Amino acid sequence: MNLRAFWTIASFAILPGVVVAQDFNAAPPNATGQEPAVAGQTRAPIIQDDITLIRETITEGLNHPWGMDQLPDGSWLVTERPGYLRIVSPTGETSAPIVGLPEVSARRQGGLLDVVVADDFAQTQRVWWSYAEPRGFASNTTAVATGVLSKDRATMTDVTVIFRQEPAWNSRLHFGSRLVFDPQGALFVTTGERSVPAARELAQDVSTHLGKVIRINPMGGAADGNPEIAGGQPEIWSYGHRNIQAAALDPNGVLWTVEHGPRGGDELNRPEPGKNYGWPVISYGEGYSGRPIGDDITAQDGMEQPIYYWDPVIAPSGMVFYSGDLFPEWNGSALIGGLAGRALVRLELDQDRVTGEARYLQGMGRIRDVDIADDGAVMVLVDADNGALIRLTPGN
Repeated sequence: MNLRAFWTIASFAILPGVVVAQDFNAAPPNATGQEPAVAGQTRAPIIQDDITLIRETITEGLNHPWGMDQLPDGSWLVTERPGYLRIVSPTGETSAPIVGLPEVSARRQGGLLDVVVADDFAQTQRVWWSYAEPRGFASNTTAVATGVLSKDRATMTDVTVIFRQEPAWNSRLHFGSRLVFDPQGALFVTTGERSVPAARELAQDVSTHLGKVIRINPMGGAADGNPEIAGGQPEIWSYGHRNIQAAALDPNGVLWTVEHGPRGGDELNRPEPGKNYGWPVISYGEGYSGRPIGDDITAQDGMEQPIYYWDPVIAPSGMVFYSGDLFPEWNGSALIGGLAGRALVRLELDQDRVTGEARYLQGMGRIRDVDIADDGAVMVLVDADNGALIRLTPGN
């Protein structure tokens, strides 16, 4: 391994069994006086992982990349928040932006966001993507569209908008937007509650799509098997969420999510149909002003507890459960991107408990998305003006 690769390895492992890394559990919480509801709900033991990671930059110069998905030929569809969808080859050649996508509202956190393809892409060439859609009078909303990629991979054709979050809002924040196909072929869509005080209350209002996990048919409309919620929109799977930018299926095909808290209170959840996850009534965090959220409570009857939470936050974005041959000791672990945490976060799980946490690439950059290549390499997107797609492989 060359010297440059050595100094970009994860956690700077120097000797077997010794990891020189920040003790992230030693940082004081933002929300003082709060206690977890159960043991192990936060600050799991730090995994003493002696693995080293070799970092290979596949391409750089991306403009705030946000989402990615691998195509059958090994190339990657990659979104850039200002509104560009590109194809990156396995060796780093990056296409011109694909034309034919709808207009996006590229303001602050809004823009072109996640992208996903189904298992039958080789036959259908169909792509799905989420984005902030302009709706007039400075308002916008999270939307999902689908289209067919042309044979020359330059144009998106047969474009249809299949979901629009209601109501639209004048806000540049909290679009959610992760897309995940479930084992039945339905499409999970995560949304945010748009952040501003008047809108965030609607996370508890099931007549709206704000602060929800949505489950739809791939060509639009509520999916079969959704819960019946009194007065609720038929697309709703779960509600009471703040801003979910990380979502993935576990090895059993069950959806897990990680959502942004305010100052403290990032949450790992396993959303169950029809259940209420509490925001903004309960939270393991505090407002950015330092004031309490609502009545400063962390639990209430009828509201679900997170499986795990972070305070201070990692600012989660992107998630995948590892399965592959390159990192056999990671199989079954959840890998999560950290924006404020500027790290790749790994959680070891025992059913519904987090038993250990490790952080890699600390300080490298804002990790926006995480995925697994067909050969088992870990792929990460670094969100920056000069963003990058990076491939991670083991060095020992």
